[in-house]
Amino acid sequence: MTSPGLDTTTQAYARAANSNTGGSQKACGGESTWFAAGSEHSRGPGRLGGVPSTLPDGDPAPTSGELPDSALSGLSERPFGFYVHVPFCVTRCGYCDFNTYTAAELGPGASQRDYADTVVAEVRLARAVLGTADLPVETVFFGGGTPTLLPPEDLARILAAIDSEFGLRPDAEVTTEANPESVDPGYLEKLRQGGFNRVSFGMQSASEHVLRVLDRRHTPGRAAAAVREARAAGFEHVNLDLIYSTPGESNDDWRASLAAAIEAGPDHVSAYSLIVEDGTRLAARIRRGELPMPDDDVAADRYEIADEMLAAAGFRWYEVSNWARSDAARCRHNLLYWTGGDWWAAGPGAHSHVGGTRWWNVKHPAAYAQRLAAGASPAHAREVLSDDDRAAERLMLELRLSSGYPLADVAPAARTTVASALARGLLEPAAFRSGLMVLTLQGRLLADALIRDLVV
Repeated sequence: MTSPGLDTTTQAYARAANSNTGGSQKACGGESTWFAAGSEHSRGPGRLGGVPSTLPDGDPAPTSGELPDSALSGLSERPFGFYVHVPFCVTRCGYCDFNTYTAAELGPGASQRDYADTVVAEVRLARAVLGTADLPVETVFFGGGTPTLLPPEDLARILAAIDSEFGLRPDAEVTTEANPESVDPGYLEKLRQGGFNRVSFGMQSASEHVLRVLDRRHTPGRAAAAVREARAAGFEHVNLDLIYSTPGESNDDWRASLAAAIEAGPDHVSAYSLIVEDGTRLAARIRRGELPMPDDDVAADRYEIADEMLAAAGFRWYEVSNWARSDAARCRHNLLYWTGGDWWAAGPGAHSHVGGTRWWNVKHPAAYAQRLAAGASPAHAREVLSDDDRAAERLMLELRLSSGYPLADVAPAARTTVASALARGLLEPAAFRSGLMVLTLQGRLLADALIRDLVV
């Protein structure tokens, strides 16, 4: 689907969920995520993506990183996670507009070699800012960029610092994203030994010509091999990210990619429609007429194919763009975002949220490193959400989940819209009778437009 301009409400949500969002299309095409609304007429679900290349406006953030009392109130009573942004890539994919850098783009003042030390400094700052509250970390997610361009020892050292400062829950979910070609069995074994128990591979497609259009570097069979290697290394959970509606992709190509992903044996699959972002190499190729613009109706057809094939293979949707084989296989880190938890997001351009206060770091790795080296917070700006903001974001997030949104919490002014959505077949009747709004398949295709109508 195409990438429309975001209205004010959706911009607020894009900041809300943006800590990759801290958080898939990662390793430039990834799992952990911000929300882009579909156009009003679009049948395709919105995409979740990575840390964007531009920063939103906001109020100045204090150099100490100090948070308002309202954010810290009740802190230890809420779920808490950590996101770590690793902004490095070997090459820039043609569709990518995330805050990532190749070696040639990085410039002086920042390096991959020193990056782990810099992030550890922010982890220690986080502990100082959040005080002495008991905050065992429930989830950790390393995204990018390509986190696995760093040595596994560096990733493990950052994780160890989080554990040292905050403590990890015994059942903590610890994920890293990876490009299939960026790891080998030895690397994965070291990650597992370092405390990682979940890995998310950017497969995108099993068709060679589609991978070429996306500027992906791995071969069609490499993602499946990486899944086998991760399982052999002892990873409990493995995700594969897929992208559909790439120019030149056919329905047969998409079905073959889904079949290959299912056959590889992950317990989680994420599938996102390709969005053409201004300023990317892909956008330039489309503008020159070398490639066609992705079609919204084609994207909707591909989504329906994905849901059909994944359901037949034992996967169940639990968020519009995410399917899991079991409840245990769901991405708990993303669920923390989607259910209004707290998270600290470390790294350049990363977005954090604690108790209704959201802030985002300076964008460039050099500026990020300089701030921390000087003993200052890397935060660029922040905003304190109003009760209305938080209520709107909760609706936007929870309605995309299979667990649904309580009818009792719908604003009176939106009840006519809810009744219309039920009549149009966008909401599950049985769930509705039990007091929940749960999207049907058609509702998922029109989720973004429905959400905008409900936010009054």
